[in-house]
Formats: sequence, C-alpha cells, structure tokens
Amino acid sequence: TMEKTDVKRQFEKTRMSLIERLADWEDQRSWDDFYQTYWRLIYSVSVKSGLSPDEAFDVVQETVLSVAKQWKKGQQYDPAKGSFKTWLMNITRWRISDQFRKRQRNPAAMNQAGGTPDGDGDFRRTATIERMQGEDGEEILERLWENEWMYNLSEVAIERVKKLVSPKQFQIFHAYVIKEWDVSRVKKELG
Repeated sequence: TMEKTDVKRQFEKTRMSLIERLADWEDQRSWDDFYQTYWRLIYSVSVKSGLSPDEAFDVVQETVLSVAKQWKKGQQYDPAKGSFKTWLMNITRWRISDQFRKRQRNPAAMNQAGGTPDGDGDFRRTATIERMQGEDGEEILERLWENEWMYNLSEVAIERVKKLVSPKQFQIFHAYVIKEWDVSRVKKELG
C-alpha cells in the first residue's frame, strides 16, 4: 500500500503540473497528455452510465472540448473551490446528460443505442444515469466515478512505468506487483 500511496502522490503532482501547462492554449502536447490521461476514465463512466460506445466517445470529445473552452475563457479548475476530480466529474456528468437529452429528441438514435420501445412506442434504454434523479443518483455517479478514477489512476501509472523501463524490467514488475507472485517464483519464471 505504501507503493500505491507513492504512485497516487506522484500522479497528483503530475496532474497539477499538467493542469498548469494547459494554460498555454497552443501547447498541443499538454492537451494530448490531458486527453491520454483522462479519456478512458470519461469513456468508461459514460458506458457504465448507459451510453453506447459511440455516445461515450462523443462524451469524451465534448468533455475535453468543454475543459478547453473553459480554459480559454479563464474559467479553468480552481483548487480553492474543490478537487480537480470533482470538477472533471461534473463536466463529464453534464456531457453524459447532454447525450441522454439528444437520445430523447431522436428516437432513431435511441434504437441504434440499444433502446427498446415501451408500450407507447417510445424508445427507452435501461440505464444507470437515466434513473439518477436527486441525491441517490448523484451518490451512484460519485461512487462510479470514484471506482473508475482509482482504476484509471492505476492504469495511467502502469503505462508511465512501462515507458521508463525495459520490457524485461516491466515483465518482472508486472509479475511481482500486479500478479503478486512471490520473489522466488519471479526469479524462477523470469530468470
């Protein structure tokens, strides 16, 4: 757990550095880093909220565009007002809601997204976020976001480790840390 705490702390530091670099609107590398860091998180939460893969990719694009537009207008994340995680979750939640509103306005899109007609011929899809009204819905989304946030944090950290070491070193790391093999097995299996 100490290693996970260190990884989380490093990720927080890296994320703040990335956020600060986003202030340069023309810095494509920073925006690409932002996208590569968060797109899977946004996509996964969108799908688990009940959107189709295509709709979820739209949410990813719209969320990143929303962040960029807010940044350009000087309305970027302010640590004094709360956590970055909550700020990004709220932007993502609004974009997910936008997708469900689009779906309601376009029954053909609902059908393509896997909806089924109810008794009145209205296409509805059983989806987590469509049923999220009030505090219970917010709690569900927050739990979903938290779980996906932690998973994404781990995946991003692993990808960064992979870039820093040789394939053999990563294989050893993966066997010991991820697969939780004991040292003697790692030594025996991987030499």
